[in-house]
Amino acid sequence: MASVRGLLLDDQQTRNKTVVIRLKQRLNKVFELNFHFLSLFPSPSPSPSPSPSLQGGNNAGHTVVVDSVEYDFHLLPSGIINPKVTAFIGNGVVIHLPGLFEEAEKNALKGKGLKDWDKRLIISDRAHIVFDFHQAVDRVQEQLRKEQVGGNLGTTKKGIGPVYSAKAARSGLRICDLMSDFTQFSQRYKVLAQQYKSMYPTLEIDVEGELLRLKDYVQRVKPMVRDGVHFMYEALHGPPKKILVEGANAALLDIDFGTYPFVTSSNCTVGGVCTGLGMPPRNVGEVYGVVKAYTTRVGIGAFPSEQCNEIGELLQTRGKEVGVTTGRKRRCGWLDLVLIKYAHMINGFTALALTKLDILDVMDEIKVGVAYKVDNQSIPHFPANQEVLHRVEVQYETLPGWKSDTSAARTFEELPENAQNYVHYIEEHLRVPITHIFILLSAIS
Repeated sequence: MASVRGLLLDDQQTRNKTVVIRLKQRLNKVFELNFHFLSLFPSPSPSPSPSPSLQGGNNAGHTVVVDSVEYDFHLLPSGIINPKVTAFIGNGVVIHLPGLFEEAEKNALKGKGLKDWDKRLIISDRAHIVFDFHQAVDRVQEQLRKEQVGGNLGTTKKGIGPVYSAKAARSGLRICDLMSDFTQFSQRYKVLAQQYKSMYPTLEIDVEGELLRLKDYVQRVKPMVRDGVHFMYEALHGPPKKILVEGANAALLDIDFGTYPFVTSSNCTVGGVCTGLGMPPRNVGEVYGVVKAYTTRVGIGAFPSEQCNEIGELLQTRGKEVGVTTGRKRRCGWLDLVLIKYAHMINGFTALALTKLDILDVMDEIKVGVAYKVDNQSIPHFPANQEVLHRVEVQYETLPGWKSDTSAARTFEELPENAQNYVHYIEEHLRVPITHIFILLSAIS
């Protein structure tokens, strides 16, 4: 549920004492079940610093505000805003090419951050391609689930599940296939399209139309395509640079460790860094969990600490909790330390970045989930089964609020005493230091 951000460093940085930093990236998609890593821009280095993405597709989104310009990202690594950064889309990502170019062109109109983006973006030749018919299949599958089971999964209908299914079935097509013989690519595309037509007879696929559009993309994409494994090896073993890895969803959407089946189709936890980029585990350096000061979730699925009341509405309104991809309101609740501890067990956080602390400024008191009970029995773990998770009773500790504006704070000492105590309480419970605190409202203003 907490996001995992791996800093892959040639030289290990020393952790700083907890500080409050003015938020130049609006982190409104961080601690929740549908998260996207946020790139904190690397400091200048002798050569451009890579900012790679490791998994997922344009199903997840996040908003980044830099110099009062608001960018919406889905496929592009957010580090691409920095002109000194080389952005890399790894083999674990699934790419809808029309969506990629539409996203880039839309954001390029907003400010100078994406100037020459196409000259600073590298795409792994092993990344799988999302076709329009994958998205159509996604919609059909969701409708069938609703009719046959009585409830869908709440997917974004971006074709992510179908394309990862094709990847696992070894029938998918990759960027390297598109860059090779287009006649052979077309034949394989038609075979795959026919397979889906056989499974879903009502499916309408514009085979020739999409192939024509894909052929037009070949020359636009070709300069960006590289052997991803070789690129990462050179980045790790060439001139010293800092590498910040981005993922596309939170730990509790991980296909193996998330709230299955209400998860995404890839590994969002730290292990996905290696498989999604073709990078050895020993090169993973610092791992940061990005955690909101409260809990949110987009879409369907168990949410133990959800507040379906005025508290949830207040958090949603103050935190501007709306999904970037779907426009759905995020469900909101109290901070759940059981979830964060579970994410820490899997990812081994070096430190945490706590975001949106100021959203709690108006609270008289703040509850924190510290333990779970099921059928009146305490459980020491996070339940794997969805039905059991729905029966969880969260045990809360109540802390006093600070009832004052924190948006002007720039150091930890400038925070109200009770806000400092809230931060320390989280650190002590998890035994993980909080090294950064982000304020939302000051960034918006």
